[in-house]
Amino acid sequence: MSSLPTQFTGVTVITKANVYFGGKVVSHTLLLPGGAKKTLGLIYAGSYHFGTDDAERMEITAGACKVTLDGQTTVASYAAGTFFDVPAKNGFTIEVAGDICEYICSFLP
Repeated sequence: MSSLPTQFTGVTVITKANVYFGGKVVSHTLLLPGGAKKTLGLIYAGSYHFGTDDAERMEITAGACKVTLDGQTTVASYAAGTFFDVPAKNGFTIEVAGDICEYICSFLP
């Protein structure tokens, strides 16, 4: 289980939203001191596939989801306070069955 942040200090926020799947997945980008980048977002009920350029860590901050990484058949469940990593140049399918799932996506070096 990870220790999830409740706020970020000294960041630049990109006000243009990242909107996917007709508004069913929405995030905003944060640029942190030192060059790190994160997105904060929410996912409405449904099943969505994302590809990755960079390695990512998806931390679930509220709600729950099920995730299948590309090339795998295992479906893993994640609740608030947990996370999963996605390798660079890969992808994943994320499914939200009920309430909105909120997340922090960190782009890993």
